[in-house]
Amino acid sequence: MSGHSKWSTIKHKKARVDAARGKLFSKLIKEITVAARVGGGDPDGNPRLRLAVDKAKAANLPNDNLERAIKRGSGELEGVTYEERTYEGYGPDGVAFVVECLTDNTNRTVAEIRNMFGKCGGNLGTDGSVAWMFDLKGQISIPAEGVDEDELMMEALEAGADDVENDGDSFTISTEPAVFDAVVAALASAGYTAESAEVTKVPQTTKAVEGASGKQVVRLWEMLEDHDDVQNVHHNLEFDAALMDD
Repeated sequence: MSGHSKWSTIKHKKARVDAARGKLFSKLIKEITVAARVGGGDPDGNPRLRLAVDKAKAANLPNDNLERAIKRGSGELEGVTYEERTYEGYGPDGVAFVVECLTDNTNRTVAEIRNMFGKCGGNLGTDGSVAWMFDLKGQISIPAEGVDEDELMMEALEAGADDVENDGDSFTISTEPAVFDAVVAALASAGYTAESAEVTKVPQTTKAVEGASGKQVVRLWEMLEDHDDVQNVHHNLEFDAALMDD
């Protein structure tokens, strides 16, 4: 490979990484702004804002951006007003999707989300059409390396967690939303470092999809994740690494 060709490839890869980081930063800033607007600008008294700030710091969002987002949300600075919208629908073979958005133009967003479902052989549903298939749960992920499973389980259950699962690489601690903050705090006090912690929608059952339909489901998932107004995508697809192959 020539030097010029190699540099060109590196530039293209860097551009993709920068674009992905830019999209992530944009989503984080929106969430921080709305969290501060809804619950106030003090993370200590606003669990949603505290979680958003923790995610932003983990993603290395610059402090200036973080602070401006809080100030815009709390009204100290002028800025765009975002509305929260949740859309539900089915992908190919009946895979359920719940799509959480923050948008400054709801008409534009719903039209674009509907178009994505249609392109991939799915359809946008009405409110409540698939939400009943998911439970709201706190989930905390802790790397398994160097962690004693019995000790972690004891700490988590004593703090109020429902379950601890080990997939070999990490432990997933599940909680009810009401005790999520307490469990996160207890595990941190016990010296555990979480790689992620969030209250999310967990499917009650998963659905296996194969072949062309499976590829279309993954395509829809990726399109939704890539949309600027989409904050979170929840689905009940049973993960199969083969579906992610090009």
